[in-house]
Amino acid sequence: MQPISDSEFSQFQHFIFEEAGITLSTAKKALVTGRLSKRLVHHRLDSFGEYFRLLKSGHQAQEVQMAVDLLTTNETYFFREPKHFEFLRKQALAAHNRPQMFRVWSAASSSGEEAYSIAMVLADCLESTPWEVMGSDISTRVLAGAQRALYTMERARHVSPAYLQRFCLRGRDEHEGSLLVDRQLRSRVHFRQVNLNTPLPDLGSFDVIFLRNVMIYFNEETKRQVVARVVSALKPGGYFCIGHSESLNDITQAVKAIAPSIYQKPA
Repeated sequence: MQPISDSEFSQFQHFIFEEAGITLSTAKKALVTGRLSKRLVHHRLDSFGEYFRLLKSGHQAQEVQMAVDLLTTNETYFFREPKHFEFLRKQALAAHNRPQMFRVWSAASSSGEEAYSIAMVLADCLESTPWEVMGSDISTRVLAGAQRALYTMERARHVSPAYLQRFCLRGRDEHEGSLLVDRQLRSRVHFRQVNLNTPLPDLGSFDVIFLRNVMIYFNEETKRQVVARVVSALKPGGYFCIGHSESLNDITQAVKAIAPSIYQKPA
């Protein structure tokens, strides 16, 4: 297999931008090589240029999705950036006993840890109030893993002992060192494939939306378009959480900052 050339890498930069709106810097060349090499072996191809032509042939929709999955998947873990979950707890407690459904969207949920973290908080706080969590991602592969809800204990290092006992089952024998999210909690979390870089399907409206640690992969114009789409699904008075390393400066006026990385849509 030939090493990826600069021109071939440029082709994949354009490919993933067109498919997912993600901007890959030149520092990601090793990532592209590492994640796509097995696909070249699978198809018995000698160069990344040949693989790119396969993707662009128009006859390999499943392979295009496979390449998107491989190039967009990122590692995450339960209760990442815990201040957002402390804030969510306050909002859920304030909604206690209201008749309306309390809905939260994990808009870039990856393998599901964020969505299930949200669900643990809501299950703890909203005993009599109806609630649901939706998790979405562009990658069908990580969504399949999210629906299985089987994780290594390392990913759950920030889950409290009380939540582990209440919401998780510890693995035994061949699953030693892993956990399975409890079936009842899993039933309250729904996953679907959503490409934030295209017009959204009808998802309904949400009280809280998490869109965290994904905008760092978008250029400024793509950020504006994605945020506009996502915020349109936020209820008036609803809350929008982004990653602590991210900012909405010059991106949108549709929500106002109320705390670091937490925004509110005017009622």
